[in-house]
Formats: sequence, structure tokens, C-alpha cells
Amino acid sequence: MTESQFVDEAVSRRKFEREVAQYRQLEDTYRRRGWFLLEATFPTVVVLFSAFKIPARPLVCAVRLDFTNYDLVPPSVTFVDPGTGNALPMKNLGFQMLRLNGVVDASPETVTALAQQQRLSVQHLLQAHGPDDIPFLCLPGVREYHDHPAHTGDSWLLHRRSGEGSLHFILEQIWASAINPIQMINYQIQMTFSGFLPNLAALPR
Repeated sequence: MTESQFVDEAVSRRKFEREVAQYRQLEDTYRRRGWFLLEATFPTVVVLFSAFKIPARPLVCAVRLDFTNYDLVPPSVTFVDPGTGNALPMKNLGFQMLRLNGVVDASPETVTALAQQQRLSVQHLLQAHGPDDIPFLCLPGVREYHDHPAHTGDSWLLHRRSGEGSLHFILEQIWASAINPIQMINYQIQMTFSGFLPNLAALPR
């Protein structure tokens, strides 16, 4: 048992292995969506996401999930450089994680019209105090969300049996809010890469 592992490591390992096994059962489906499992060694999972709606199929991001003390505490989520494994600051992500508010039953045409009128309410799921800070995923089921002082009233124990902290749930949220909506690559003058452009009608609600 490591210093940071205060839950019986055998328990966390079994739950970690169950999460990875469930991923493996759907791995072909995930690969067709542009998800690639790079590492699955307790307590860490690293998954690479590619935007398959763009013909060039660019690599958008890699995410590391740390299942230490799972599931007494939820997984930690960090966006990393897929080559080095280093955590990326907000300014280096090149993508956003967005969710639309107040348009659950709206058609894609309505969402597009509201976007043109600049009347959409959008929630940013990636939060950081500044561009040089490491962002955290503001989502129930993620360790950084439940550890944040602003969410002291939303204990992980209220979500623990909901499936919100599972590997599939977290990866699905990243794909739905950040990867799936990407329709094109946005370049600045002199072809400087500035990020991916989401299709707002494709965002979860």
C-alpha cells in the first residue's frame, strides 16, 4: 500500500480491474469513436481521443484517470501530453468542454438559430484560475470537482452508486462535450493552431 493509498489496495485494484475490463468489452466500439486506451496499470488509465468527424482525424487530447483509493473517492482526471504524460495548462489544451443550458428538448435547428442570435447559455466544464494553471473537470464523479470548496455540499458519497465516477461515464462526458462536437480545425493567421470548433447543436444538454 502506497502512502497516498489509504483504502485497502486489494479492494481498489479489484474495482480498477473491473472498470478496465468493462472498457475492454466495448473497445472496438470506442476505437470507432476515436478513443484509444494507451495505458491501464493500477491506479492509472490513459486514453487518447481523436476527432473522427474531421477527415484528417487529428489527435485532440489525452486524459489520465487516477483511481487511487477508488471508490471511496472518485477518480482524478488530468489532461496530459500523450507523448510525455505531463499535465497540460489551460492555454495548451486547444479545445473546450461545453454543455448547453436550458435547451434540453430543442432541435438542432433551434440551437443553431439561438447560437446565431447569441442567445445560448453555455457551461464551461473545464475550469482554471488562469491560462497557466492546470484545468480541472467540473463534473460530479471527478475527484477535483468534489474536492473543490465550491462543491462542499455535493459530496461524492451522494453520487458513488450512480455510475458517475466510472471510467465509461467520465470518458463519455469528455467525448460528448469536447470531442464529438468538433466539426473543423480553427487556424489563426500564419496557420497557427488555435483550437477546434465545436458544433453547438451536438453538445449534450
